[in-house]
Amino acid sequence: MSTEVNLPELGDGIESGDVLEIFVAVGEVISEGQDIVEMETDKATVPVPASVGGKVTKILVNEGDTIAIGGAILEVEAAATATPEPSTPEPVATEPVATEPVAPEPVATEPEPPAAPTTAPTSQPIATSPAPASQPTAETQPPATRPVVSQPAAASSTTVIPAGPAIRRFAREVGVDLSQVPGSGADGRITREDVLSVVRSASQSARATPTTVSTTPAAKNITKAAPTAEKAAASLPGTADVDDFGPIRVERMSKMRKTISKQMHASWSTVPRVTNFDDADITDLEHLRQSSKEDYAAQGLKLTTMPFLIKAVATALRHNPAINAIIDEENEQLIYKDYVNIGVAVDTDRGLVVPVMNNADAMGIPEVTRGLAEMAGKVRGGNFGVNDLRGGTFTISNLGTIGGQYSTPIVNVPEVAILLVGRSRKLPVVMPDDSIQARLMMPLSLSYDHRLVDGATAARFLNDVIGYLEAPSRLLLAL
Repeated sequence: MSTEVNLPELGDGIESGDVLEIFVAVGEVISEGQDIVEMETDKATVPVPASVGGKVTKILVNEGDTIAIGGAILEVEAAATATPEPSTPEPVATEPVATEPVAPEPVATEPEPPAAPTTAPTSQPIATSPAPASQPTAETQPPATRPVVSQPAAASSTTVIPAGPAIRRFAREVGVDLSQVPGSGADGRITREDVLSVVRSASQSARATPTTVSTTPAAKNITKAAPTAEKAAASLPGTADVDDFGPIRVERMSKMRKTISKQMHASWSTVPRVTNFDDADITDLEHLRQSSKEDYAAQGLKLTTMPFLIKAVATALRHNPAINAIIDEENEQLIYKDYVNIGVAVDTDRGLVVPVMNNADAMGIPEVTRGLAEMAGKVRGGNFGVNDLRGGTFTISNLGTIGGQYSTPIVNVPEVAILLVGRSRKLPVVMPDDSIQARLMMPLSLSYDHRLVDGATAARFLNDVIGYLEAPSRLLLAL
C-alpha cells in the first residue's frame, strides 16, 4: 500500500514553496528523515526530509513546481510491504538450477567433456551465446566481468549524492554533474572546492583544445567547444533568447525574489518614509578596534566595526522604544517590543537576506562578533533556515562593504526604521579648539516610518547611536 509524503510546515506565515531539486528517483528505497527535495520558500532554501521510509513508487512534483503546505510530493511503499519484493528473485533463480541437468547435455556433446562442466555452472546463460562466436578461452572472461561493471552504474543512478543543498545549487549554476564529481570531504562529501576543481579543469581543457569537447564526465555540460562570445554568454544568468532588438537572457523569477519584490512594494506603497543623514566620528573606535583585533584573530574571529555598530544600535533602541515597535493597522494599535532583535541585511547571489541576531542588547562585543561570524557562515553556505530570518525588530544594512556613503534604505516592514551605514572615510573636521584634524567619519542614513516615528524621535535615536560610536568606553560599559 502506497503512502503519500506531503510538504510539512516550513515556518509561520509560509503557505507554499517552489521545488528547486528532487533528490530521489522512482524505485529508490529511502529512509525516514532522508532529504527528498529542496524547496525555496519566501526567504530561505530548505531541504525537506521524508516523513516515512520505503520504496519510492511515484514522484508527484517536478522541479519548478509551486507546492502548497500539505501538498503531496511523492508516494512510497512502506518498508513492511516492500520487503517481499527482494525475495521474489529467489524462486526465479532456482528454476535454472532445476533445469541444469537438461542444459549440459547438448553442450557436453559438442565441446570436450572437461571444458563443458567448468563453464556451464558458473555463467551458463551468458557463456552459451558467446561461445560459438569466439573460441579462445580468454573471451569467456569479459562476459563474466560485464555485470560487475554495469551494476555500479545502475546503482549510482539511485544513490543519494553526498552534497548539501548549497553545493547542489552551486553545481547547477555552473553546469556540473555532481554524480561524476569525487568528494574530498568527510565521508566522501562533495565540497565547493571539488566543484570548482572540475570547472577549472574544464576551462583549461577548453583553452588547450578549443575544437574538441572535454572528456571529463562531470564537465560535459560546461566544456562544449564554443566561441569566446558564447563562453562569456554562458557565464550570464538566465537562458539565451532574442527580442525585437537583439539577444537577451530570460530567467525565471525565484520565490525569494518574488517575496523581496512584494515586500519592497508593500513598504514603498504604505510607509511614508523619511531619511535622516549624519556622520559619526569613529576615530577613537578605530584605534580601539586596531588594538584588539589581534586578540580576536587568535580566537579565529575577525573584528570589524559592525559589532560595535550593532551594539550601539541595540543599546539606543532600549532608550527609544518608538523605534523598536510596529504598527498594527488591523487592530489600530501600536506594539512596542521589549526585546531587541537586530536584522543584518546581507547581499547574496539569490537576493537580499536578513538574518536576525536575537537579544543583541544583552550581548557583549565578543558575543556579537561570534554571532556575526556564525550568521555569515550560514548565509555564505546557504545553510540558513526560516527561523534565522524571523523576529527582527530593527534592520541594519552595511553598504560600506561594497562602497558608497549615503542612501535612502527601504524600511523592512512591519518594522518602522532601518539604518544604512556607508564606507567610512577621513574628512577634515573642525575640533572644539578650532583646530582642523583628519577624522575617520562613518556615514549613517536612517529611514523611518513617519506614521509612528517623528523627526525629533528619529534624531534623538540617531544621536544616541552616534554618541556610543564616538565614545567606545560608554559602549563597552552600556547596560
